[in-house]
Amino acid sequence: MKKTILFWVKKLLSITFAIGLIAVAVNMFMAPHDIAAGGLTGLAIILESWIGVDRAIIVYIGNGIVIVLAFIFLGKEVGINTVIGAGMLPFAIDLVPRIDDLVHDRMLAMVVGSVLFGLAVSIMYKNNASSGGTAVPPLIFKKYFGLKPSIGMFAIDGVVVVLSLFVFDMDSFLFAVLSIFITMMVMGYIENGLTKRKRVEIISPKHAEIQRDILQQLGRGCTIIPTTGGYEGEPRPMLMVLLDASDYRRLVEIIDRHDEQAFVITDVVTEVHGNGFTYDSGTV
Repeated sequence: MKKTILFWVKKLLSITFAIGLIAVAVNMFMAPHDIAAGGLTGLAIILESWIGVDRAIIVYIGNGIVIVLAFIFLGKEVGINTVIGAGMLPFAIDLVPRIDDLVHDRMLAMVVGSVLFGLAVSIMYKNNASSGGTAVPPLIFKKYFGLKPSIGMFAIDGVVVVLSLFVFDMDSFLFAVLSIFITMMVMGYIENGLTKRKRVEIISPKHAEIQRDILQQLGRGCTIIPTTGGYEGEPRPMLMVLLDASDYRRLVEIIDRHDEQAFVITDVVTEVHGNGFTYDSGTV
């Protein structure tokens, strides 16, 4: 029970922090410069300017609809988490000061607001939650169609951005488009892992010496994979090592010191799990 309580406390704090970031992004950076970069908050900015309804009220109505969708298509846990985020967001938008002149440069405001928004939505997704609005459909698309949340959000937000063209000027429209790209890049970067590592495969007759120095100088073990040369058909042990990007140059120095003709293949690894690493494996 104690562990369960701690789990939910951490989740609630993470969701609360993310909601706060969204409110700051909207009230201090996006809305003051008429940048409706997609999402329910972007739609709220558009409707507030168009029909004069307060953005918080629009968010309340829209989130009521998506809460029902979350329970139907995403299950009880996500539905509950969505209730938390969707219920908190309108309060946060009301609570966070609406500072129109915090940042005078429109481009700077757009960049900062987009980064904050992308970070916030990624935090929500990692907690199987959302702030409601158009953040819920991407979760549904991911569950049923395997579509990455960043791509799903990009498609849906594109519709909202097009609507902004009919309310604001062309500059606002273009800023909104650019904002979506920045938000998507931030989300994609976080989804793929903040800490990138390298996977290096080495084929060399000096593999034993290279393996020894990797262990002694870099503190990394190696996996020895038996391979066969395609031309001569001779067995050639291949070393595979995973290491931090910052250690890569030192690894190259070790390899060159023993065998400048070594055959080396390097991949960028975004996630690794197990054996001293803390995240799931994959390369891009």
